Amino acid sequence: MDSESNHQFESRKTDHIRLSLSDSTQARGLSGLDLIELTHEALPDLDFEDISIATNVLGHALRAPFLISSMTAGHADSPALNRLLVRAAASRGWCMGVGSQRRELTDPAAAAEWTAIRREAPTALLFGNLGLAQLIQTPVDQVRRLCEAVGAIGLFVHLNALQECIQPEGTPRFRGGWQALTTLCRELEIPVIVKETGCGFSKATLERLAETGVRAVDVSGLGGTHWGRVEGGRAAGVDPVRARTAATFADWGIPTVRAVVDAVTVPNFETWASGGVRSGLDAAKLLAMGARLVGFAQPILEAAVRGEAALIERMTTLEFELRTAMFCTDRVNLDDLRNRQVWTWRAK
Repeated sequence: MDSESNHQFESRKTDHIRLSLSDSTQARGLSGLDLIELTHEALPDLDFEDISIATNVLGHALRAPFLISSMTAGHADSPALNRLLVRAAASRGWCMGVGSQRRELTDPAAAAEWTAIRREAPTALLFGNLGLAQLIQTPVDQVRRLCEAVGAIGLFVHLNALQECIQPEGTPRFRGGWQALTTLCRELEIPVIVKETGCGFSKATLERLAETGVRAVDVSGLGGTHWGRVEGGRAAGVDPVRARTAATFADWGIPTVRAVVDAVTVPNFETWASGGVRSGLDAAKLLAMGARLVGFAQPILEAAVRGEAALIERMTTLEFELRTAMFCTDRVNLDDLRNRQVWTWRAK
């Protein structure tokens, strides 16, 4: 695992959980979601019970268009937390991205966390997860084994250029990334999904990604947990250069809304949306704009650390808020929400 010991890895992952729950690491108000409004219909011609939020993503049926975004793995506290998250995802009919599987590349025993969880929740729809810097150095056969360990229906390749620069243990080595992605998409039997980690995608990058064979892009834009700020928090008092750089780049990134607006115009892949999504109403806005799936991380983590009851209540609330937005815009299903103009830019 480069020069990082298992102890250092576990310490870093524990820091990530702690700091991602801090208000100081949240790029609040920068997602662009407050600039979008849905048009209220005072006389919807449907009953609330008629509304369906079921969808199909990459050939798999979901009861809700929601993803528990990749968060954590490979440290002492992660098995219990991930077991809780996977059970909740399976029970509510959501899908889930597992935490980074980087550690499994050098520590085969780390895969036991996911194989044990998979036995407990055999119906859960899970996505594997590996960073681009690791993908570049990893043969496709080894990536395939990572996916098999979790019974993955797809693989997230996460892009985190800013985080890698600021993280003291970072590996900002992305040369060869485009070719590695193209090769992976051609040789891996399950869909490849590219996701940012809070800094979004430009239109030019999205257009290039359409040529690689990726099946979906999770824009993960600016507006939620900002990993430059997280790593800046870890560097405080230890690495003044990185800490100051993190402060300089505290608002770096492309807002979620702008990235979704661009992504839905690019052919060849599904648009998934995350980054500062804090409610079912936020999700409704992104779905109306053309997103196929909406991811939640920090709100789910905050509920999960309080226990299973709090987590299920949060997930149920998010679903109910989406249904409420659909009722109040006279939309009976998600295709209806996407295919008819129901969103506008908020008047200034």
